[in-house]
Amino acid sequence: MNADHKTTAVCPGTYDPVTEGHLDIIRRAAALFGRVVIGVVEKSPRKDTLFSAAERVSFLKESLKGVDADIEVEIFDTLLVDFARKWGAQAFVKGLRAISDFEYEFQMAQLNRKLAPELETVYLMASPEYSFLSSSGVKEIAKYGGKVDDLVPAVVAGRLSELFGK
Repeated sequence: MNADHKTTAVCPGTYDPVTEGHLDIIRRAAALFGRVVIGVVEKSPRKDTLFSAAERVSFLKESLKGVDADIEVEIFDTLLVDFARKWGAQAFVKGLRAISDFEYEFQMAQLNRKLAPELETVYLMASPEYSFLSSSGVKEIAKYGGKVDDLVPAVVAGRLSELFGK
């Protein structure tokens, strides 16, 4: 790789909220690419978010302090391919937990390839300890008073505790 050229990958998602599984994928992507841009979807067309986009960005930045990598975090409300082109990205990185993730991600990858054939989609399999973990599951556990401290960063656990109590 040319020293003047960094390979850039975009890790898109709602991150509502960011989980330890998300952070694992981001750290692993940072080991593979020169720069990782975390694209935080402003408004998801598929689901309502509990936290504002600004708060989700704040959670990510706080959770990634001390990670020795070139990681950027930015909100986007455009086509993913346009966001990636803005950053000069070569790839998207997505995590996969199960077959149910694959079906949706496969469709998105094909649509993105149609719109931007120069961009690759790279999938990282969830680490075994996070293969069950989802943001929606975390929110449900927190809502009913369950412990989420080992599932999300401390800043998120604290905020969920504020919202739902113990």
